[in-house]
Amino acid sequence: MIDRMDRRVFLGSTAAFASLGAAPRRREETSYPIVGGVQRLDPALDALIDSDAVVEKVLDGLIWSEGPCWVGGAGGYLLMSDVRGNAIHRWSEADGGSIWRKPSGYEGGEDPGLREPGTNGLILARGGLVVADCGNRAIARIDLTTREKTLLCTHYQGKRFNSPNDLVLGADGAIYFTDPPYGLEGVHDSPRREMAYTGVFRLAPDNSVTLIDDGVMPNGIGLSVDGRTLYATDRVGWVAWDLDEAGRPGPRRTHIDRQATGVQGGDGFKFDQQGFLWTSSRDGVSIFQGDRRIGVITSDAVISNCELAADGRLYMSSNHAVVRVRVKARKLVV
Repeated sequence: MIDRMDRRVFLGSTAAFASLGAAPRRREETSYPIVGGVQRLDPALDALIDSDAVVEKVLDGLIWSEGPCWVGGAGGYLLMSDVRGNAIHRWSEADGGSIWRKPSGYEGGEDPGLREPGTNGLILARGGLVVADCGNRAIARIDLTTREKTLLCTHYQGKRFNSPNDLVLGADGAIYFTDPPYGLEGVHDSPRREMAYTGVFRLAPDNSVTLIDDGVMPNGIGLSVDGRTLYATDRVGWVAWDLDEAGRPGPRRTHIDRQATGVQGGDGFKFDQQGFLWTSSRDGVSIFQGDRRIGVITSDAVISNCELAADGRLYMSSNHAVVRVRVKARKLVV
């Protein structure tokens, strides 16, 4: 989730759709409203997405959409969080949209201390759906069939997490997650905070928790193709840690510097099978080859996160909606 300062920047820049020259040259046949397009910054983009591809809106009516996660093959379905509406929604081409689980996070009714009572990031792991549960300040597993929830971790060294935001699965079954305070009313100044820091954590297969780094203000999180480099968004840009065979981190380094690249407001992201980074930024979804931006996908509203789906499209959570664009890139699967 984007913090308040970054969100104002995002909202003030949605007009970038026009200024980036993102209007599509050709419109593919679609029954969905077209709300954006692609800006090609480098020929390397051609292998990943056509520069005349269009962005279409497939679902609307959420309060703040987040954490899109594709389930199944090409004929599967998308799950996404409404982090403020405290629900997980389901969408498929065949069935359209519906509420899949509500409440998705906190189940005690209205709580003025919670700014975001629902789930945020969603991934497939442990034979079900593993979620960053902002409302319960936990990492949890939801059974895809029964939709029953089990909390996996809520504390580190006796102190409650702030509000877990995003997560990624490692090849060894460990889950890495970020823990900013965006889900709490008052954010950094919330009286409910028990930790004096925000950090990145590792949840081992046995549910033990270790700290990766407590010197960052993290948001989105991801792993490299070989699983040996962990990445997260931070105020300085996108940071990285090399991981040893046990998942222990080396020193933190800056991977993409916001000031050097001119890219601002990073949130959620994904790596594809070739190692290209697809990440939300002020302009939309920026595509990076290493630390070089090669293209931008824009919508008519803020984009917070994305998912490379098995139906050949990139799905993006975009403010109150979910949008998509046809791509050639394929999802990295561990």
